[in-house]
Parts: sequence; C-alpha cells; structure tokens
Amino acid sequence: MANKKIGIVIGSDSDLITMKEAVQILREFEVDCDVHVISAHRSPEIVHTFAVEAEKKYEVVIAAAGGAAHLAGVIASLTPIPVIGVPIQTSGLGGLDSLLSTVQMPAGIPVATLGIGKSGAVNAALLAVQIISTSEPKLRQKFVQYKKKLADEVVKKDKAVQAELGSL
Repeated sequence: MANKKIGIVIGSDSDLITMKEAVQILREFEVDCDVHVISAHRSPEIVHTFAVEAEKKYEVVIAAAGGAAHLAGVIASLTPIPVIGVPIQTSGLGGLDSLLSTVQMPAGIPVATLGIGKSGAVNAALLAVQIISTSEPKLRQKFVQYKKKLADEVVKKDKAVQAELGSL
C-alpha cells in the first residue's frame, strides 16, 4: 500500500521464528516491511544509526527481543515514530524477562508492548497496520474486513459446536 513501510528489528536471528508471523500478516495486508537483526547490547552503534534514521524510511518500528530485551526501548528513545515491542519467549523464564524488559519503560519513552511470542508478533503487525491505516482509507477497509472475517469464524465455530452438542 502506498509508500508505507514497517521496520522490523530482531535482537537475534533465532527471533525470526516468532517474527515470521508478523511478516505474514503485513504481507496479507500488502504492507511492505524490512527485517533486520540488530542487538541493543552487541551492536549498539548499529541500533543507534537505525533508530535515528528510522523516520526517513518507516511509519512504525516493531522491535522483538528476548531476555534483557532493551531493543524496543533503545529505539523508542531515539525516534519520534511509534515503536511496538514484542517480547520473545525464553528458555529460562518463559519470556517474562523479555516482557518486563520491554514494557517497563520510563515516562516519556513509550513502547507499545504486546504479548510474549507468536501472538505478540501477530498483534504487533496488526497494530502497525491500524496505525498506518489512520491515513490510508483502503488499508483501513481491509482491516475492517479482517475483523469481520474473525467474527464470521466465531459464528461458524459456534454453529459447529451447537450441531455437535445437539447430536449428543
């Protein structure tokens, strides 16, 4: 759609397993995105450059990281565009460490933090679509249709459950 683009950054290449979900959603909505591996701790200069230049290229940044997940916060501190954080599930603490590192930002540095893992990745992409759809009526209509499809699926599942229960 138009020239709207989403920047997705992941703290490690292993985070791509989770963030492919976000890429699929953005493709479904025909929203372009770039995906880059950058680390707040291992490549801080690259993160700094990415963040200060982000508004030239992107409408929204989605940042996913695990453990001491400071990637979204660092980017949010350096750019005026919206930053959405996705905490990645970890083996040690199940992603709670990532969630707390992403969500507990100081006043003045907002990061829209979503759920841990794949549902967070999906919702991050959908939130990014909603944000850019405020200035794109065609994209907004696609989003409305997406929500209607979700509701229609619930109705269909309800009918199936009622039919199964009726046959007992």
